[in-house]
Amino acid sequence: MQASFRLDWRKAITTIILFIISIFFLLPFIWMLVTSFKVETEVFVYPIEWIPRHWNAIPNYKEVWFGDYPFYVYYWNSIKVAVLTTLCSCLISALAAYGFSKVQFKASGPLFLIVLITYMVPSQAILVPQFILYRQIGLFNSHIGLILLNTFSVLGVFMLRQFFMGVHQEYIECAKIEGAGHFRIFWNIALPLVRPAVATYAILRFIWTWNDYQNPLVFLRTDKLYTIQLAMQKFTSMSGEFYSLIMACAVSAILPLLIVFIIGQKSVIEGIALGGVKG
Repeated sequence: MQASFRLDWRKAITTIILFIISIFFLLPFIWMLVTSFKVETEVFVYPIEWIPRHWNAIPNYKEVWFGDYPFYVYYWNSIKVAVLTTLCSCLISALAAYGFSKVQFKASGPLFLIVLITYMVPSQAILVPQFILYRQIGLFNSHIGLILLNTFSVLGVFMLRQFFMGVHQEYIECAKIEGAGHFRIFWNIALPLVRPAVATYAILRFIWTWNDYQNPLVFLRTDKLYTIQLAMQKFTSMSGEFYSLIMACAVSAILPLLIVFIIGQKSVIEGIALGGVKG
């Protein structure tokens, strides 16, 4: 009983320490959120006022969302690009991962090695060829072109392949005996077994696409096609002296990422646990 009591104290102390550390990590976000509610004259008051004396949240967010640079337009662009990119990337990465792990053919090993080698090539090194190609085939300055840029992911293929390799071959053989083809086996048997891994990759892909600044900067020219990252840069350059508006802009940009992670955190934990059991 005494050993168990000491163990509980250790857990309690560890929890308290981690809670205190988490507060320090959250302080910048809390300051940003509080600042977005303030009038401009109270932003840099010292000492910091964590509770605004004059609340100005509605005018600040109204200016950000419906002002000269309406964020609802850029929000819709980012959501469309991020969601479609995530769906396409998950499907293609899962299909490729299944093929490399469960479809037996002679060139499987060399082809997978070539795929991994491409991961060592920096994305900046292929920007110019991509730019020229997109201009020639008519995908420049379009959301379709932006979606296709991130549809294939070497990391997604490698990550999902490791989980598909954990699917017992007996399931595949039994399905073949019943007359199922590879696509049916993939869709009805293999994919449901690695659902937590696919959900984890989907969340990561959404976050990466939402935060992407380089590709929209290079491949988009029309203002109405801008994503949220380009809109933030433009808004900051035009409203650089109004920090309350900039913080309202930043909070608006972060909010979808928090929602996605809160909704999908259970799947992320399941995916990590599944990987730990495999390891």
